[in-house]
Amino acid sequence: MERRQFLTLAGAGLGSMLIAPRIVFANVETDRRFVFIIQRGAADGLNTIVPYADPAYRALRGPLAIDDPIKLDGTFGLHPSLTGLRKLHQDKQALFVHAVASPYRERSHFDGQNVLESGGSSPYERKDGWLNRLVGMLPKSRGEAIAFAPTIPLALRGEADVTSYAPSALPEAPDDLMMRVGKLYDADEQLHALWSSAMETRALGAVNAQRKDAASVGRTAAGFLSKAGGPRVAMIETSGWDTHSGQQARLANQLRALDALIDGLHVGLSDIWKDTTVLVATEFGRTVAVNGTGGTDHGTASAAMIAGGAVNGGRVLADWPGLSAGALYQGRDLAPTLDLDALIAVTSAETFGLDPQETMRRLFAGGRFDPAISNVVRK
Repeated sequence: MERRQFLTLAGAGLGSMLIAPRIVFANVETDRRFVFIIQRGAADGLNTIVPYADPAYRALRGPLAIDDPIKLDGTFGLHPSLTGLRKLHQDKQALFVHAVASPYRERSHFDGQNVLESGGSSPYERKDGWLNRLVGMLPKSRGEAIAFAPTIPLALRGEADVTSYAPSALPEAPDDLMMRVGKLYDADEQLHALWSSAMETRALGAVNAQRKDAASVGRTAAGFLSKAGGPRVAMIETSGWDTHSGQQARLANQLRALDALIDGLHVGLSDIWKDTTVLVATEFGRTVAVNGTGGTDHGTASAAMIAGGAVNGGRVLADWPGLSAGALYQGRDLAPTLDLDALIAVTSAETFGLDPQETMRRLFAGGRFDPAISNVVRK
């Protein structure tokens, strides 16, 4: 690492902020903000966006069926934990997409996440990530992408510059020491400017350094995204979505945390929220039927969510295949009818004013533009 990078990152002092969920930032020249939240572990779309009107839902889900979803329309409802997203949906700032899947059709978390993040049609086909390629399509700013994580997620690996910063195991330096070190650079024009910038970054992170709830993670991300000259693209990694057992309580807690994370972004971005798009997706869904331990196993199609002040929301986008025995994929899973790659391409293209077909071609191997997915983001 170059001395300039070391000073900037070491001065940030964000070790205590680096918790799960992990945040990754990329800087481009735009007034729009784009946040990708990945749900690692295969989130259950059927109990997130609940098809309560499908006659087979309750019979197949049994004790896991959501009895009181927040109704969105005559077919779908939200899990009761998603109260913040309900308000955004009412304000036409949230859009939900169902029966959506990447090209991957097996059930390995590692392979599924590789396909989702790389944009390939099969595992390990591509070495870089679709989010990095998206950053490469946008005008560069003077800043770099920064990953506040021990490693850079695959989605953001590639030709676009990204600097990672792993947390230190050492205690955070006290303010008095940081001020004394800063005085050493007062007479150095270049290093003084770099140190001052590092202290501004440290101050942003310090607001939430002692709080480790999901809402504070959202507000921390918002603090960086809203800063003048700061990053405009972020990826937030969430985990814990692999609900093989005890799903009822576990999924409720996961969704409550996700709702708080998005609310933290909303509150933290304030007026900038109107220029923001947040895309939430997982590697694949879960089985329709309950297993023997009160959970669900690895499936195929799931649900995705798009929120933000820039979103053309207030609706559910779905070509619903149904849950009857003949409609299930391989007799066990929700069948995919919408392409997750196309959804990502259209959402990111419309956010940044790019051509959706060209974006699809650049981001995803062998991908095709789906005209059924459009007008996701307001112009």
